[in-house]
Amino acid sequence: MASVESGAGMAGETIQVEVAYSPAPRQVDLQVFALPVGATAGQAVLAAGLPARHPGFDLERVTVAVWGRAVAPSAVLHDGDRLELCRELIVDPKEARRVRYRAQGERGRTRVSGSRSR
Repeated sequence: MASVESGAGMAGETIQVEVAYSPAPRQVDLQVFALPVGATAGQAVLAAGLPARHPGFDLERVTVAVWGRAVAPSAVLHDGDRLELCRELIVDPKEARRVRYRAQGERGRTRVSGSRSR
């Protein structure tokens, strides 16, 4: 388990947090560890060692979220929080959907007459 020095919280009090980061599609770096009470999201990222394990990692280029809600790196974490680090989107999801629709062509837009789905 990793720990981070923090001025907040009483000596010996810790919280358990989970840090999830996906450096690439279908890859997940997930860690669960203890931090002192009052630790921030930024401190959790450093304690998880993400910058050392992922050379291209930049806290300025990811969205920091706790349970799917964006927070600042200075946000104080609570026991049981799941910290998620979200990469920038490479392709706009709407545009990707349009491309798939065009590639599908007519085969996906026609219906066989007489058949109904129930």
